[in-house]
Amino acid sequence: MTLSTSPERPIGPLRLGINPLGLGLFVLVLLGSLPVFWIGFVSLAQAWSTAEYSHGPLIPVISLYLFLREQRRWPPTTAEAGARWPGILVIAAALGIAVLGNLMRVADIVTYAFILWVGGVVLTIFGWQRGRHHQLPVLHLVFMLPLPQILYWKLTIFLQYLSSAIGVWFVSLAGVAVYLEGNVIDLGVYKLQVAEACSGLRYLFPILSFSYLFAILYRGPFWHKAVLLLAAAPITVLMNSFRIGIIGVLVDRYGIDQAEGFLHFFEGWVIFLICVAVLFVMAIALQRLTPRPMPLAEAIDLDFEGFGGILGRVLAIRASVALALALALTGGVSLAWLALPTPQAVAVARDPLVLFPRDIAGWRGYTAALEPDVERVLGADDYLNAFYRSPETGDYVSFFVAWYAKQTEGQGIHSPEVCLPTGGWEVFSLEEVPLDLQAEGYGRFNANRAVIQKGLSRQIVYYWFEGRGKRVANDFRAKLSVLSDSLTIGRTDGALVRFVTPIGPDETDAEAEARLVAFMRLSLAPLPRFVPF
Repeated sequence: MTLSTSPERPIGPLRLGINPLGLGLFVLVLLGSLPVFWIGFVSLAQAWSTAEYSHGPLIPVISLYLFLREQRRWPPTTAEAGARWPGILVIAAALGIAVLGNLMRVADIVTYAFILWVGGVVLTIFGWQRGRHHQLPVLHLVFMLPLPQILYWKLTIFLQYLSSAIGVWFVSLAGVAVYLEGNVIDLGVYKLQVAEACSGLRYLFPILSFSYLFAILYRGPFWHKAVLLLAAAPITVLMNSFRIGIIGVLVDRYGIDQAEGFLHFFEGWVIFLICVAVLFVMAIALQRLTPRPMPLAEAIDLDFEGFGGILGRVLAIRASVALALALALTGGVSLAWLALPTPQAVAVARDPLVLFPRDIAGWRGYTAALEPDVERVLGADDYLNAFYRSPETGDYVSFFVAWYAKQTEGQGIHSPEVCLPTGGWEVFSLEEVPLDLQAEGYGRFNANRAVIQKGLSRQIVYYWFEGRGKRVANDFRAKLSVLSDSLTIGRTDGALVRFVTPIGPDETDAEAEARLVAFMRLSLAPLPRFVPF
């Protein structure tokens, strides 16, 4: 498949036939990649079964289309392809990253390494001079990958809040009384929960993918393409906000039944198709800004002519030393990985949290189960949701622990920063504060201290990420610690530890905080039985 580096030469009839050696090497390279990237493929299949990433299987097909489209500018020839060693270097780097991801059992790392590997194979087959021009279709494959969980939740909550805030503004413009508590939209007789309000945002990822494709196919100046690409996210958020605004008006004018009917109709693919239509309208408007505007049918390049012949070139792919080296590298790493024992996370001995004491130095407590939906999203292997009452004042402190046996295979701790807004609570202040718990065996470390508010109710929250004898306040640092420990000690278990107490109407923040810290010191003594160091 070594092709000309001259795009001006017209494509002639296909007379390349079959090259058994080159085709065989190419197929073996693909098969040789399966073992080292396998956990990434399994992770992709699981992600594609969810609503957010159900578009995933279409992405490789679209990338193939983009690749074939570019091939029409590069007709076949027997000329040398130029330097291929950059492709070998990229393949080697991708395999190294994949091995690291396998050792950590982090499928996200393996899947991103696979995209890099594909780019390296393209550079190896076509050479640097030509292969670098075929990286846009490879880059498009990124849209089939799920975001890392920590980024996904932070992005989702941010977009949900932004969409809800703009939606409430739309409702207020219509003269309808509305109140926003965190991400709960209060319309008086009807409350729109965040999951309902923002279900349209789950189509953000396919819309981003479509806008990328749209920008490539669009015939116009570069800045037009940039506008079309960057407009995808704002269009999605604004469309979802408009949906919220209409629901608010329907509740006020026609009642809850009409609003719920609209809610179920105007979501998902309806929002996706409307956003796509907006992109087409933008393309028409941008064409009007050019000296020679084209109709939409000409402004979007959807020509499929010659694709069959281009696909046939795969049968005539030329064998090369570089392709053989790519096979040796990929196959060798895969065979070495298969020969190694599968890394297993170290199992730690611990007691289940259901046995955590209900009486701590006179503080009497009880537990409550989480709602099924909350428990499902939490995804913890074990959790404690307990409430302890002070023997002196009768005030209570909530003690919550969510424990995870492993945090590198699609599981992980959700920060309270993500969860609090969805319960209607707003974060009034959030900061890291030092704690000295040496007497309790926990040493000195920083914890997160937050004051949250819902209406007139206020609470103080302390939380941190506990794992393998370490305490970390920042969720990104906690994740890096998990990755490091998975390599060095073979453990990825950990927990979220959180304390909450209300601030009474007749007490100061300092008094409520003193109560929380006093109970914290008492409750941490038995915790290592359940969350091992």
